[in-house]
Amino acid sequence: MIGRSFGIGRSFGIGRSLKIGRSLGLVAALLMGVMPAFADEGGRNVRHFNSEAASDASWLGSGGDPAKMRYSDLSRPGVVARLKDIAEIQGVRENQLVGYGLVIGLNGTGDSLRNSPFTEQSLRAMLDNLGISPPAGASRANNIAAVIVTADIPPFATPGSRIDVSVSSLGDAKSLQGGTLVMTPLLGADGETYAVAQGNMIISGFAAQGAAESVTQGVPTSGRIPNGALVERKVEGNFNRDADIVLELHNPDFSTAIRVADLVNVFANKRYHQSVAKERDAKTVVLKKPASISAARFIAEIEGLPIPTDEVARVVVDERTGTVVIGEKVRVSRVAISHGSLTVRVTETPYASQPEPFSETGDTVVLPQTAVDANEQTSNIGILGGTDLDNLVKGLNQIGVKPTGIIAILQAIKTSGALHAELVVQ
Repeated sequence: MIGRSFGIGRSFGIGRSLKIGRSLGLVAALLMGVMPAFADEGGRNVRHFNSEAASDASWLGSGGDPAKMRYSDLSRPGVVARLKDIAEIQGVRENQLVGYGLVIGLNGTGDSLRNSPFTEQSLRAMLDNLGISPPAGASRANNIAAVIVTADIPPFATPGSRIDVSVSSLGDAKSLQGGTLVMTPLLGADGETYAVAQGNMIISGFAAQGAAESVTQGVPTSGRIPNGALVERKVEGNFNRDADIVLELHNPDFSTAIRVADLVNVFANKRYHQSVAKERDAKTVVLKKPASISAARFIAEIEGLPIPTDEVARVVVDERTGTVVIGEKVRVSRVAISHGSLTVRVTETPYASQPEPFSETGDTVVLPQTAVDANEQTSNIGILGGTDLDNLVKGLNQIGVKPTGIIAILQAIKTSGALHAELVVQ
């Protein structure tokens, strides 16, 4: 049981040391059915409990009395995940960059300058910067293409770091295969240059055509340049400026937020002798950094804590592909279901009507002949009641319908009020 991992979780911070790897191993052992217990470092002073709730209550500081445990649902969590995998630090994020540039060296697959005048203007401006002033309309080359370059600059990126860039054609170029991106400034939302991109592109698609046939695979007018941009300016953030650090959950949930705050405080009381976490709402948890430690070390010590997560009961269906995804928390009240389908087949068999032999009048004509066949397929009434995910899936499989039929059944169960979950139709 997951709840048993709480009993052994006190190994966090015993003697002010972080034992993440060891406690995770003990969590794995407890998942296999070992009796919940407390133990200090070295396995001394082992304390056994008769129930999971009693071990959880003792670990949470309620004296071993389950009735006094403040959050009884902590003994029945969902999947256990690391804190770093379910939350991120507010303000520590990527930033998007965009730029306009030219790709050169194409083998006759670039923009036609007559249909893409901005490509010719860009070519002339680039040559002017290089000390060459060609007259307007003098160039008719089709080995260049105007492109839009995009990139994401990660947090804490410093000048000299390299990032990947994506290049997409802006004009009527047929392919960017074999092209080289000329030095292109990448701008942020504030209009400042944060990186400069240049290099040879990697194109995954190709296009080939002849007089009467063409073959295209993938998208030959877009590609990537791994490590193709150099960061020129650091994006200033608010990390390590304030004493408060805000954690944002990827999936907002009140139960998960409460568990994050409580388990971080359990560790912090042993490690720093003070509580540092307080829940704000379903998405955010505020951490107060201890004065005796840096923000980076503080995050490193708590980001590996195992957190019991929770999720909303949800069913996601995609009617285009027939995909059905049912969450673990989904429950269905006991219902009776009968699913059938009506198949109508229309067959056209035209035949030729000819005049009599040796007749002087009449023409041969083609007359239609239509056959309509209706076939109704019905199924027996089945009883469906899902107290857990396994029973729900078994019940749906026993009905013997295709994924499209399962989608229709789930929608009907939701309409009847027997599906106790959120139904998302894509």
